[in-house]
Amino acid sequence: MAEDALVIFTPSGKRGRFALGTPVLTAARQLGVDLDSVCGGRGICSKCQISPGYGEFPKHGVTVAPDALTEWNAVEERYKSKRGMIDGRRLGCQAKVMGDVVIDVPPESQVHKQVIRKSATERAIAMDPATRLLYVEVAEPDMHEPTGDFERLAIALRDQWQVEDVEADLSILRRLQPVLRKGAWKVTVALHKGNHDARARILDLWPGFHEGPLLGLAVDLGSTTIAAHLCDLTDGRVLASSGLMNPQIRFGEDLMSRVSYAMMNPGGDVEMTRAVREAMDALGRSIAAEAGVNPTDIFEAVIVCNPVMHHLLLGIDPVELGQAPFALATSGSLSLDARDLDLISLNRNARVYLLPCIAGHVGADAAAVALSEEPGKSEEMVLIVDVGTNAEILLGNKTRVLACSSPTGPAFEGAQISSGQRAAPGAIERVEIDPVTKEPRFKVIGCDLWSNDPGFGAVTAQTGITGICGSGIIEAVAEMRMAGLVDPGGLIGGPEQTGTWRTTPEGRTHSYILHDGTAEGGPRIMVTQGDIRAIQLAKSALYAGARLLMDEMGVEKVDRVTLAGAFGAHISPKHAMVLGMIPDAPLDKVTSAGNAAGTGARIALCNVAARDQIESVVHDIHKIETAIEPRFQEHFVNANAIPHAVDPFPELAQVVTLPEVSFNTGGSAEGGRRRRRG
Repeated sequence: MAEDALVIFTPSGKRGRFALGTPVLTAARQLGVDLDSVCGGRGICSKCQISPGYGEFPKHGVTVAPDALTEWNAVEERYKSKRGMIDGRRLGCQAKVMGDVVIDVPPESQVHKQVIRKSATERAIAMDPATRLLYVEVAEPDMHEPTGDFERLAIALRDQWQVEDVEADLSILRRLQPVLRKGAWKVTVALHKGNHDARARILDLWPGFHEGPLLGLAVDLGSTTIAAHLCDLTDGRVLASSGLMNPQIRFGEDLMSRVSYAMMNPGGDVEMTRAVREAMDALGRSIAAEAGVNPTDIFEAVIVCNPVMHHLLLGIDPVELGQAPFALATSGSLSLDARDLDLISLNRNARVYLLPCIAGHVGADAAAVALSEEPGKSEEMVLIVDVGTNAEILLGNKTRVLACSSPTGPAFEGAQISSGQRAAPGAIERVEIDPVTKEPRFKVIGCDLWSNDPGFGAVTAQTGITGICGSGIIEAVAEMRMAGLVDPGGLIGGPEQTGTWRTTPEGRTHSYILHDGTAEGGPRIMVTQGDIRAIQLAKSALYAGARLLMDEMGVEKVDRVTLAGAFGAHISPKHAMVLGMIPDAPLDKVTSAGNAAGTGARIALCNVAARDQIESVVHDIHKIETAIEPRFQEHFVNANAIPHAVDPFPELAQVVTLPEVSFNTGGSAEGGRRRRRG
């Protein structure tokens, strides 16, 4: 019998052999795996939760037996019964290695939860949240000095914590006396002091010493998706991240179609408000469940969104945003009660802060990106593109920052694509096409193998190959252009023109067969001519917005490009450049910021001074309105070609040679021969 066993940790991929009986936490520490622990392995803090995997793991070359870890013990049982723990989870300090095992470290058990993808996210957030827990000792009532219990609590907060002025909701006053007496005149209060609130506000209180949890939500409310980070307000840790589709998509896939819906349907704005509020409340419940906490422990939320979503969330008719001069009802930041927005799952006294909007079509999400990425502090000319249904674009350096919004539509997020879907397990996210054989290979979310690697079928058997997400369709179209399957005008060639059976006739056009799973009962995943057109429209709007800002700034090139957005981290710079999504730049200067708007919301959640900072910064950002700029249409038309009709891409040409092909029999697709006007 073996005296040691192989332990493999995911998602880090770190592995090593350990003597039987070694605690998982010990193995993690020896390998440098990011597994949290506060109590030092005493089974008290539960920070070291892990998810062991059992069965066949062809990718790792191991089979994990049911007895690979020691049995569930009394310490784990006690914790689960008192605090709750997701089924299948174990405590790393209690579970010991007894055989080869694959162990997943969930996000909430990692010390460093966010993947650092660029320098701006490396800076530490100075923790100074608007909401904090304060323990106070209150003087007992005295017949000779008649004062109310609340007044003596206020005096204690002033004397012990220098809180000068405090107020409380009626629900707090109802509970105050029994809580004070149960705690023997010692209580912990959750105190909120925002950057605008004239008075501090007690949100909740507990008898004696209470150490939490004290949680907050950072929410990026997008047109197509709603993304949220659940944060510990005592140390800034991200306990869980989650998201869902914005249910307003049924009223219109882009912002202007939703404004039109409100215009054409009396009460339509009320319907959309109800839908988004219900979704956000459900997201609060689900993300709390994912982290194993109670949603009533969420005391604050910071929300960033574009102007139309901003108005619909607040219950303001967005009709004025659908016509010039695109007037906002209010552009300043807002501090509200969560219950005013029907966020009833959170603590009943929870507070909500909305970042300021920059202008009628440039919202609080762009302000959050500016807070996260700080273009106004850059020495270089940096272009920041927050890719989404409504792209937010910032251009500038420490001398000046410009902003605009560009209506790209939902194609980049997998919508309006024939086989498109959200980024979920089973979705194609990476694509390569051999330029000689024209044969594809791909990766799907949830599997690190390429589709032509041994074992790919076994690993993907559970999820299947279900569709293609935003990053996948971007790579697919760019790869088709590099392989000569698509010409500069965006036309897909036929099998005789391309030399492959995969470009199959589809009505009067052609489609490229990426994967045919029909023999196994799965889908036939193709890139159709309609898909190409949808991507062309989206990328043209994106590029035109960027060029408009460059015109205003008086520059022909940028030094750096930062791709942001919920899936910005997954976009390949080379493929984005081949497609013509972004202006030409050295590929090593094209980086990802992940969901920068969400990061900005998290900064504002964890540091109240950051709210003052962004409220000041937005006044210095100059907005360009794409809807009324005459050159936008010219840039848009020229950007329809792949990568572009007139703009040279010298940096791209150093790494990629695009084939000269034309499949347009009715006229020239070679838009590159036209000269730029003006």
